[in-house]
Amino acid sequence: MGKNVIKAISILLFSAVVILVAVVGVPITKDATTKNYGSISEIKLGLDLAGGVSITYEAVEEDPTSEQMEDAQNKIRKRADSISTEAEVYLEGKNRLNVDIPGINDAEGALEQIGKPGAVKFVAEDGTTVIDGSHIANAKAQAGQDPQTGQVSYWVQLTLNDTGKDLFAKGTKENLGKSISIVYDEKVISSPTVEVEIPDGVATITNMASIEEAQELASTIRIGSLQVELKELRSNIVGAKLGQEAIDRSLLAGIIGLALIFLFMIAVYRVPGLASGIALFVYAAGMIVALSLLKITLTLPGIAGIILSIGMAVDANVVIFSRIREEVAVGKTIRSSIKSGFDKALSAIIDGNVTTLIAAAVLYFLGTGPIKGFAQTLALGIVLSMITALFFTRFILNTLFNLGLKNKKLYGSQKEMKPFTFVKTKKIWISISVVIIAVGLIFLPINKSRTGDILNFGIDFKGGTSTQIEFPENVDVNFEMIDNELKPLISEITGDKEAQAQQVTGENQVIIKSKELTKEQRSTLTDKLVEKYSVDKAKITSSSISATVGAEMKRIAVVSVLVAAALMLLYIAFRFKDIMFGISSITALIHDLLIVIAVYSIFRIPVNNAFIACILTILGYSINSTIVVFDRIRENKIAIKGNDRDLLVDTSITQTLSRSIYSSLTTFVTVLILNIVGVAAIKEFTLPLMVGIAAGAYSSIFIAAPLWDTLKGLQAKKKTK
Repeated sequence: MGKNVIKAISILLFSAVVILVAVVGVPITKDATTKNYGSISEIKLGLDLAGGVSITYEAVEEDPTSEQMEDAQNKIRKRADSISTEAEVYLEGKNRLNVDIPGINDAEGALEQIGKPGAVKFVAEDGTTVIDGSHIANAKAQAGQDPQTGQVSYWVQLTLNDTGKDLFAKGTKENLGKSISIVYDEKVISSPTVEVEIPDGVATITNMASIEEAQELASTIRIGSLQVELKELRSNIVGAKLGQEAIDRSLLAGIIGLALIFLFMIAVYRVPGLASGIALFVYAAGMIVALSLLKITLTLPGIAGIILSIGMAVDANVVIFSRIREEVAVGKTIRSSIKSGFDKALSAIIDGNVTTLIAAAVLYFLGTGPIKGFAQTLALGIVLSMITALFFTRFILNTLFNLGLKNKKLYGSQKEMKPFTFVKTKKIWISISVVIIAVGLIFLPINKSRTGDILNFGIDFKGGTSTQIEFPENVDVNFEMIDNELKPLISEITGDKEAQAQQVTGENQVIIKSKELTKEQRSTLTDKLVEKYSVDKAKITSSSISATVGAEMKRIAVVSVLVAAALMLLYIAFRFKDIMFGISSITALIHDLLIVIAVYSIFRIPVNNAFIACILTILGYSINSTIVVFDRIRENKIAIKGNDRDLLVDTSITQTLSRSIYSSLTTFVTVLILNIVGVAAIKEFTLPLMVGIAAGAYSSIFIAAPLWDTLKGLQAKKKTK
């Protein structure tokens, strides 16, 4: 094929990429008043950015126990999660339960989807109640293929507690061949026939038409199995906690971050940098389209996570381009260097992203609420970044080469550096980390003695007070008034700078959620509101609210992190054929998490839902740099003969040093821009995140590989004994 033909084809292909970016970009920037599937205007926003429906339930019985209310909270949370993973469920007072669901403005529709938390019972044909909701431990929808017919069938698996097991065994024995109806809120929702006696407390309800029908029945049984019956007390449409300004500033930060990365990549990597910049815009556009089409609810920490993922998307390109420059330096042609660079970088990219995908999968399947939502965004970012790096960047780079950009100076080269002595100085670097972590641990009891808590727990973790205020008609209640007048007033009286405020849509009412207020603080707040706004005292109501991050969610978060870490360890040990690589990687990851927690402890940064997002982001991100270093050790084992592990480690770290610095720098800059441009609420989130990024780079260079060297030395000594 002639050069002119190749050039013409390259021009056509390059033009196609430009058109693709433009086509994808059109719906992103279209007016939000029109419905554009795949556009930024169609992305579902969370309570903090767009508000939603707030529903309050009240216990039917007068004095329910705290255990009964907590049981109701956990079960209704699972139901609300099916509507939005960013829903908030918390206790209000002693006998009320509040459910906030983002992204919808139809209270009646929300009530229908959650279902009325009435009572469920299983009733025999003669009207006798066999069991009721108090006897049900769980109900799950299941699907499977019949091995004989090959057809897919759907059913509900019902699990009973010990008391329910005995009652159901008796009931099924007495009603063989007859139906036992499932009655919810005095209405028959299903009437399965008893085919066999069920003595073990595990039953299946078969003949479901679809998995959706099975899920609906299972969900209804679960919500009807509350230990306490609830009734709807009120439902409101509430406004955003943060508003349009937060969205606008975050988008501006994203645009600035993209532009800076684009310029940085061109300055450092020249033509490959230009290719990655174009691919990066494809990635950003694809992320927005995917969020819209997949209906993933986006919160403020989610925006930060996406902007962070832009930095992460650069990581694979940096690994590839570093390899290309090494190939150019040893005298290979540009075309050969491009091919070899992508081939050699592939294993590090795959291993780094698979370990993060493992974490995302665990968090999704084990997590609830914001944990599950975070996992969706994380997994989406990983998949898109791999596609753009391995396919789009490669295609664009080859196209630019075919268009005539073939001068070696346009691609740069990376000459081999003399290895730095990282291993010999490892005690210094480890000591620095130990000191920082130790100071953070020392501050925990100091904080406890000063404030009563080891960390600065916000209302998401600790609960607080909900104050509902109905203003007179002559007071113009809007977001500016709430943000500029009301919240500073609350902060002045209570000392709580993190108070949340939402306007009730269509009403002159505002709901304030703050740290727990004393009787004196409530009285002072009431007096100030009466004085400044002429509010009727009778129209100011306050009640205690529980944490939205309850004990169950904390337990699930901890379990998810532990399981994810264990599976990542096993994967790394398998891929690198050495358990010491896995142990070193997870140790470095724990190091990064402890550094971040130390920052929360020392600087008293509020611990809220953003804290969970921060910890999970570091869990998914910081191990990537370590994988790249270990991948180079694995490769150099063949090139560096003998048993000089110190040289092997020092050489491998030195060869990947520029990649570690550049990759962390681009990610750090995107978050820094968000910290500078973003609203106050997100600044607190970005500070520990920047610390986590820096800690991840530090541990991959100074902790992980030297630790592997130490462990291998101990292992060798043990074998010689």
